[in-house]
Amino acid sequence: MPLAFITEQFSIGSKVLLAIFALAFAMIFIYFGIRTIEIGYVMKNKKPLFIHKYLFLRKLTQKQQSILKQHFHFYKKLTKQEQRYFEHRVASFIKDKDFIGREGLVITDEVKVLVSATAIMLTFGFRNFYIGLINKIFIYPEAFFSVANKDYHKGEFNPRLKTIVLSWKDFKKGFKIPHDNINLGIHEFAHAIHFNTRKEHDVSSNIFQDTFNELMNLLTKNDVLKQKLTKSEYFRDYAYSNQYEFIAVIVETFIESPNEFKAQFPVVYSKVKQMLNFNFAGY
Repeated sequence: MPLAFITEQFSIGSKVLLAIFALAFAMIFIYFGIRTIEIGYVMKNKKPLFIHKYLFLRKLTQKQQSILKQHFHFYKKLTKQEQRYFEHRVASFIKDKDFIGREGLVITDEVKVLVSATAIMLTFGFRNFYIGLINKIFIYPEAFFSVANKDYHKGEFNPRLKTIVLSWKDFKKGFKIPHDNINLGIHEFAHAIHFNTRKEHDVSSNIFQDTFNELMNLLTKNDVLKQKLTKSEYFRDYAYSNQYEFIAVIVETFIESPNEFKAQFPVVYSKVKQMLNFNFAGY
């Protein structure tokens, strides 16, 4: 083989290698550049630089889409573009989780869509919506016996086992009575999101945790606000069991009666809105 040909091939190979290194360096530079810009944006605006960025959008089946349109009021309040993103996230969540029926309950499209839509509603302002601390979702027909504390439960979240357990009867009841500020699905997924944001370090989790800490500090230091909260009896007593139940209950209230919540406790409302980055659907 002629030396000139070998030299030419080596030269071409070197140029390709240099081009690859240059491209890799440029991508790294762009990545850290965007991260730096976003950090500044988050510090100023307390929300991610962007939320929706997908290579492709997954689709629900016609039946699943029909269930969403007929039975999930939040979805109907979104814009057409937001609805497409919402459908993509519901389809992705269904694909990512194992739905398991207990005591004879059959996992139908209705179960998968409505349970998934609840999780997606709460994380719709997040960039990462999967809630990594959930792998399995167990659905019972009604209240179930929990071996953890030897009592009957309507729902529970177990971060160690990465499971959420729900009574289907009580899950449906939560949406059937829309403004009583009691919603089993929202409550349990709020727990899961809270725990998950403590484990993850993405931008949405950091905003959630930072704002949650701000809210806890506010309630610790502002005795007037704290007394007003407890005396008003606006949040049910269960909210004051501990900080985990408090956040779950106020998220239920935020979703179900935002106008009243905002009117009574505007500062607390704004913190929940910031935690969830809930800048859509009239909130």
